[in-house]
Amino acid sequence: MPRPAFLFLSLLFWTSATFGQAASTESQTMQALLAEVHQLRQDLQTAAMGARRAQILIHRLYVQEAIVARASQRLDEAKSELAQFEARKKWEALQIKEYEDRRDRAENPAERKQLDNLISNLKSQLEAWNPQEQEAQAKEIELQEQWRVEQAKLDQLQDELDRLDRTVMSASNRQDSSQKSTAKPQ
Repeated sequence: MPRPAFLFLSLLFWTSATFGQAASTESQTMQALLAEVHQLRQDLQTAAMGARRAQILIHRLYVQEAIVARASQRLDEAKSELAQFEARKKWEALQIKEYEDRRDRAENPAERKQLDNLISNLKSQLEAWNPQEQEAQAKEIELQEQWRVEQAKLDQLQDELDRLDRTVMSASNRQDSSQKSTAKPQ
């Protein structure tokens, strides 16, 4: 009888030790799973924040591109207006030169007087357009500076979006390499 009692007690202690080990292994597995779920949750939150940030950056980029396009359009208009002043000045200078040549060749004093009047009128007109031309030049300079500022903002947003893209790609590459290193060959 002592022998069966001993066997029974041995079996009882052996099975309780096995159950203890199984419970300990299950506990470690559960802890590992919980840690992985926690890490996945953090990764998802980080990815969601990155996606929101990217959406905001892309929206700001579109808005800034529209601002730069409008600034560029206004600058082009100012340059065109200034070019018109230049063309008008050149044309009137040529007219003055032509009238002066005709005046110098004219033999009739009435014709000379008429050409003098035309020359005087054209010169007065040129003088009258000087303030408008100077205003157009100042406007062009101001619009050029505004365009540069807006373009710099656009460049900064593009750089920020590029940095975000590189960060996402880097994280993706790290994740891919870590998954490859943890995968066991079969």
